[in-house]
Amino acid sequence: MQTARDVLTPDALAMLQAIESAGSFAAAARELGVVPSALTYRVRQIEDALDVLLYDRSSRQAKLTAAGTELLREGNRLLGEIDAVANRVKRVATGWESQLTLAVDSVISKSTVMELCESFFTLGAPTRLKLREETLSGTLEALTAGQADLAIGVALEPTTSAGIHGKPLGLMSFVYAVAPHHPLAAAPEPLTDELLLNHRAVAVADSVQRGNGLTFGLLGGQDVFTVANMQAKLDAQLRGLGGGFLPACMIRSYIETGRLVVKKTERPQRVVRISYAWRGATARGQGRALQWWLKQLESPATRAALLEQHRGV
Repeated sequence: MQTARDVLTPDALAMLQAIESAGSFAAAARELGVVPSALTYRVRQIEDALDVLLYDRSSRQAKLTAAGTELLREGNRLLGEIDAVANRVKRVATGWESQLTLAVDSVISKSTVMELCESFFTLGAPTRLKLREETLSGTLEALTAGQADLAIGVALEPTTSAGIHGKPLGLMSFVYAVAPHHPLAAAPEPLTDELLLNHRAVAVADSVQRGNGLTFGLLGGQDVFTVANMQAKLDAQLRGLGGGFLPACMIRSYIETGRLVVKKTERPQRVVRISYAWRGATARGQGRALQWWLKQLESPATRAALLEQHRGV
C-alpha cells in the first residue's frame, strides 16, 4: 500500500489546486489534458494512503471535505516553499533571484516604476518581476509577511525586526481638495470639522490583510466613500463625489488647470515621511536583482521622481 510520502507529490498537490480552481473533475481534466477517470483514480490513491475522504461524493461539484480543505491549504503552502527553495538555490548558483516581488504603494508614481522596470529588463537578467499595488500599512505588511521582497512607498516607519531594513524616499505633503462644483469649493476658510462632517469624504482602503488598517483625515460619523487606491480617490474627487486630503505632488496639474480647488482646514497640513524597505540583513544575502533596485533607489533623482512624477487620470 502506498504511503503519504508516495502520493503527496508536488504534481499531486498541483492537481488538487487545479480541481479546486476549475470547480469540477471534468473541467480540471480538460485543463490538464487528461481524462476525468485519471484524476479520480489519483485522488482515490491519496485518500487511501491518508485514510480520509477529500471530496464529498454526494455533490456534483468538486466539493472538498474539511480534511480536503486542510490538505489543499497545506499543499498550497508546501508548493510555495518548494518554489522558495528553488529560488534560493538558483540565487546561490547564479546570484539572480528567479522572481522579485515589489509592493508599490498607490501614492508612488506608476510611470516612474514602469521606467525602472523597463531599465531592469534591458539587463537581460533571468529574474521575473512581479508588482503588487498596496495602500497604507498594507505596503509594509506585504514585505513583513514575506509576500514581497521590496516595498516602495511605506508610510510607516519600517520595523527593524525579522531582518527588515528601510531608507527614506522623501516627504509627501497632503492638501485638502475638492472639485470646483463641490459645495465646499466656495465655503469660507478655514473649513471647520463641523462643516466637513456634513459632506462626504473620499477615503482609500488600507490593503492590510489583518486588522482594521489605517485611516487619515476622517471624522467620526462622517459619510465616507471608500475606494481601492489613490488614483481612484483622485478620480472620485475630480467628479465631485466627495472631498479629502490628496498628495500635493499628485494633483499639482489639476490645481493649475482649475479642476481641483485646495481649501485650508482647521487641521494642520499633513506631511508624511515616505520610505522604502526590504528584507535581508547584508549585501551578501541579497540577490543581484534586489541589489540593482536598491542601487537605483540610492539616486536622489529617482526617489524624487517616484514621489512627484504623476500623470493625469
